[in-house]
Amino acid sequence: MIKVFITDDHYMVVEGIRSLLTREKDIELIGYASNAESCKAFLKNQLPDVLLLDISLPDGNGIDLCNELKNKYPSLFILGISTFNQASYIKEMMDNGASGYVLKNATQKELSEAIHLASIGKIYLPFEVAKILHSAEQQTTGKIVLGRREKEILNLIKDGYTNAAMAAQLNISINTVDTYRKSLLSKLEAKNTADLVRLAFLHKLISIE
Repeated sequence: MIKVFITDDHYMVVEGIRSLLTREKDIELIGYASNAESCKAFLKNQLPDVLLLDISLPDGNGIDLCNELKNKYPSLFILGISTFNQASYIKEMMDNGASGYVLKNATQKELSEAIHLASIGKIYLPFEVAKILHSAEQQTTGKIVLGRREKEILNLIKDGYTNAAMAAQLNISINTVDTYRKSLLSKLEAKNTADLVRLAFLHKLISIE
């Protein structure tokens, strides 16, 4: 059962998400908060698998909160939810540790897919969001060239594999995997894994299914 918590100050949004999630047999909504402080208070006692986090909160913003919570609870997966479809908001949320970004007009299928993928460490970007990012961040630099092993590592990272799992899959050492991971971060000038996947998508090095 995937445990989900919502932080959003609009009651109708919370109720709408609750209504959608009641149709999912393997997703359990364990509560909601209407502001950042209430969210942090709840997480001290119980940690969900996935947090649906609004960008705009009455006592702060979800982008800063996302960064704070990911640093404090690395195992917590966070999905940004918002009516804002500007690339700058999406990029900042992803740069600060979010596992994806869902617009509030998302369908039940999109919301369910986002939660399921986030819960197993994968990145979720619906087509509309990916298109916004791609349009806003057309890369003008030269083409990034990756070696065969780098491409394999990148695709496994996209699929949520840990360094140990990648090492076992490719029959190489964990240190070697770490070397390739660092090389990818450097080549794409990525800040973290989520940023690496986002930039790899924008450079058309991977596709997000």
